[in-house]
Amino acid sequence: MLDVQILRNDIQTVTDKLIERRNFTLDVNSFVTLESERKTVQSDTESLQAQRNSISKEIGHAKKSGDEAKASELMSQVSEFADRLKSNEEKLGNIQEKIHALLSEIPNVPNDSVPIGKAEEDNVEVKKVGIPRNYDFDPQDHVDLGEKLGALDFERATKITGSRFSVMMGAVARLHRALAQYMLDTHTSRHGYTEVYTPYLVNAESLFGTGQLPKFEEDLFSVPLTDEQNFYLIPTAEVPVTNIYRGEILSMEQLPTKFVCHTPCFRSEAGSYGRDTRGMIRQHQFDKVELVQFAHPDHSYDQLEELTGHAESILIDLEIPFRTVTLCTGDMGFSSAKTYDIEVWLPGQNAYREISSCSNFEAFQARRMQTRFRVGKGKTEFVHTLNGSGLAVGRSLIAVLENYQKQDGSIEIPTVLKPYMGGMEIIEPS
Repeated sequence: MLDVQILRNDIQTVTDKLIERRNFTLDVNSFVTLESERKTVQSDTESLQAQRNSISKEIGHAKKSGDEAKASELMSQVSEFADRLKSNEEKLGNIQEKIHALLSEIPNVPNDSVPIGKAEEDNVEVKKVGIPRNYDFDPQDHVDLGEKLGALDFERATKITGSRFSVMMGAVARLHRALAQYMLDTHTSRHGYTEVYTPYLVNAESLFGTGQLPKFEEDLFSVPLTDEQNFYLIPTAEVPVTNIYRGEILSMEQLPTKFVCHTPCFRSEAGSYGRDTRGMIRQHQFDKVELVQFAHPDHSYDQLEELTGHAESILIDLEIPFRTVTLCTGDMGFSSAKTYDIEVWLPGQNAYREISSCSNFEAFQARRMQTRFRVGKGKTEFVHTLNGSGLAVGRSLIAVLENYQKQDGSIEIPTVLKPYMGGMEIIEPS
């Protein structure tokens, strides 16, 4: 959420940036009208409070002088002030709710370092690591490889649930587990993250805090709890992990705090019908190992570079080619101030595909969650929050299957994963 004081002090600059960088038109008239109403009610309230306090003093003097009649008359006036103040309190609360609702729909303003563009074609490549292998055969995609291995079944998943789900069996299921375990071990032992386990169901307040609600409810799976309340299946571990500190004040010494969490993720993919319908690229349920950091505002962009490097290191260890791009303004998420996408090479598609998004949200999420840190005696500031996939486990599995395939359809096991596979060297077709 944007700082309301910035809108109050310089709404034109914010409006211009949102149009230029987000193609978002701020409802200036509504905000100005609500602000005018707020100021009027607050001014009236302050005037009433001053009059009430003055009369209260007069009541004290009247009682001291024994003028009970005057004291009684004045007390009657104070009672009238109380009713008007209560009415103003209700008016102000209503206005503040409307302002809050308006603010909750405004996307974050991209950092000045973000390239301006309309779509993914305008993203800017910042690095490319590794050279795609030249095969002396036509490489297969993960769907055909999984079928040949007898270990990746989409038809049975459709029978069990529906489209966009998968069933993994045998060595491929173990390889999926090995990837997640390797990521967790690497991020905790090498990169200094604390592993956490969180609920897979969250409340609406948590999703509001990270920016999925109210704007993106159609992308979520809801689970009715009562007539008044829903739970939601998490779209990413970013939601429960970032909300660990919702409504809390951290000490300066706690920054940066770094968490890693492995969870399944659940997405309706409401806006992606017809896209990536083959295989595991875009599913309703998938696993991710998520990295979350709480950073000091002065250091958050250094932390973004660090976090992105942590995610990249997994692909370096797996010896799989990838590239990293800076997302342009038109391709960024709602809450992000700057995002790097890591795209892994998939020979079965002859293309790079996203495997991680690493973002700095600056204070946007923290302001929604009211997560602060103490900067001095009695003084606090909003933290900066960051997160990134480190990595998407299912897409990592796809990358291993396709990049380590042999002509007969067998799959070599990457060196770093062999200890997690019980020493297995290769997965043979069934």
